[in-house]
Amino acid sequence: MERINSIKLFLIFILATLACGLPTASDVVTPAPPVDTVSPPTAIPSALTIEQIKNTQYPALVREDGMVVQMSDGVYQSGTDTLSVDYAYIAVTQFFALGDVTGDGAGDAAVLFLENYGGSGNFGVLAVYANVSGEPVFLDSLLIDDRPMPNNISIINGEIFLDVVVHGFEDGGCCPTLQTTQTYALVKNQLRLVNYTTVAPTGVKREIVISSPVDNTELTNRSFQLTGSVSIAPFENNLSYFVYDEDDNQYMAGPINVTAPDFGAPGTFDTTMVLDSLPAGMYYIEIQDQSAADGSILALDSVKIVLK
Repeated sequence: MERINSIKLFLIFILATLACGLPTASDVVTPAPPVDTVSPPTAIPSALTIEQIKNTQYPALVREDGMVVQMSDGVYQSGTDTLSVDYAYIAVTQFFALGDVTGDGAGDAAVLFLENYGGSGNFGVLAVYANVSGEPVFLDSLLIDDRPMPNNISIINGEIFLDVVVHGFEDGGCCPTLQTTQTYALVKNQLRLVNYTTVAPTGVKREIVISSPVDNTELTNRSFQLTGSVSIAPFENNLSYFVYDEDDNQYMAGPINVTAPDFGAPGTFDTTMVLDSLPAGMYYIEIQDQSAADGSILALDSVKIVLK
């Protein structure tokens, strides 16, 4: 009898132990579903301000000696004697535009500076500053003219538009009279002129419009039609075309004939372009109306294409 009781006690002990060790419903932990990892959006730096440009560093362009000056409240001056070789006066003008020209969504700056090194020369310089983490970083600049008369500067669709009166072929140094519009794009951090118009003595705007191909067209066929129009037919009804790559290396050049009903009337052009000698890549086709008097540009338009 004792043996049977002992066995019963042992079985009860085993059952009790197993019961304590088995997980209950409250003990079971249901794994949480995986959570999608979302990267935080990249913060876009706040737009540059003209106050930042007025107090940034500026690489002087006209002197061509690599001088970089520290602007202070929009002005830099070295010396007071305008006859001294060390004299320099640089100022931020009232003509500036804030907007995205680098394509990263941040507000950059395009600003007209004035450089004077004594004498009558007051050189207008277009400078571009990129927005890097909210701070201005100089990218490029180019000379607009000596003593230009700007009317407006703006940033439109990532390009810099400038309305400015500059010197024509017969203008005296004091008094520019040639009304122009100039449009610049930033290509590999370098300013590139992509459109240019002037106003003829008759008051008519002289411009070239490329209608085909359109900007950023991808071409697998290296032979295509280049078409467009001019508001004033050029001298001897001939325009000039040029083909450049993004590094401004010229690959091709030649004439384009314009069809117009009369001398100086509006006209059109339609020519076959054959680019079979060019490797795949991005190129600019540029068409110019050049002055017969001095070779200066009277009108210009360009289109960016991609050869596949």
